[in-house]
Amino acid sequence: MQIGCIQGVDFRNYHTLSLGPGPRLNLLTGRNGQGKTNLLEAIAMLLTGRSFRTPRLGDVPFWGTERTSLSGDISRTDGSRALRRTIQRGEDGTWQSAGESVPWAKVIAFSWQDLETMHGPPGARRNFLDGFAGRLYASHVPTLLRYRQIVARRNSLLQSRGGAGMDERLAPWDEQLATVGMELIDRRRRAAAALQTELARVHPLISGSEQKVEIRYRATVGEASDAAAFSRVLEGRRRDELRRGLTLVGPHRDDLAIELDGVDVRAFGSRGQQRLLALALRLAEVMPVREAVGTAPVLLLDDALSELDERGREHVLREIEHAEQVFLSSPEPLAPRGAARWIVSGGEVAAA
Repeated sequence: MQIGCIQGVDFRNYHTLSLGPGPRLNLLTGRNGQGKTNLLEAIAMLLTGRSFRTPRLGDVPFWGTERTSLSGDISRTDGSRALRRTIQRGEDGTWQSAGESVPWAKVIAFSWQDLETMHGPPGARRNFLDGFAGRLYASHVPTLLRYRQIVARRNSLLQSRGGAGMDERLAPWDEQLATVGMELIDRRRRAAAALQTELARVHPLISGSEQKVEIRYRATVGEASDAAAFSRVLEGRRRDELRRGLTLVGPHRDDLAIELDGVDVRAFGSRGQQRLLALALRLAEVMPVREAVGTAPVLLLDDALSELDERGREHVLREIEHAEQVFLSSPEPLAPRGAARWIVSGGEVAAA
């Protein structure tokens, strides 16, 4: 997939935005605070309708404005599509986004928030894995939202301290939790396996080392592979759940183990190792997503080379040269071969 052009009005610090990017690597340079990350965010918003920085639509329009718009065109071998997206404050004060989504228009974004996958709470790793699974399987996100509703309602019942007859009242929610929960677990396991396969290729290339990376999906239901096994684990925790008023078993409590040569990189990895591994996880998404949707995703790499030594930067640049369209921001001037170079300053973009 290629982005042919992108225009915007009143997006973040851009009163007007216009860019006709190159077909491969696009290097965005400029001092911090000039709009490099905002430009990457605009690309993500246009293609997917979502920001990789914030869930709050009201953060996106230029300060003091009531509306922002983005437009552009994308293409692949079977043709091109024009896209348009608007974000506007309604009469009730809420912000709404409007625009058509294209199923094959996928974005993979790396930013400083990705370090949370390495050293943050389990929720950060679940969010990462669900984001990847959502790009592979169209039904994953709707299933995840349904599962969260089931957990919320089941927790409400547990917190009611209903006493006698609680097992009967929990039964229908237990059944739904086990059925929908196993759907999520199955997709997460497959997504983790796809990442593991690609990590074995990507990490040595960008790290220049032979350290073995391993990721494992840790489910609170253990090795359970069907709803009946899930239910049995759930029944075993019934007393604890009633005491605490919380659902203690299921995908919302699971985690992703990340190890480097058998050592937990989250606890013992250096910051440089963690950053490189977080980047490797994003790069490992590219091939599975391409195979799933039939189109290469656009890569948005926000300051991906910071905290890496010169050798590490060279390895990363060599790897992304083989990707399709890539947008890489950096506060420092770089000279990768064949890159289209852009200077970002004060909310304006110009060819270098």
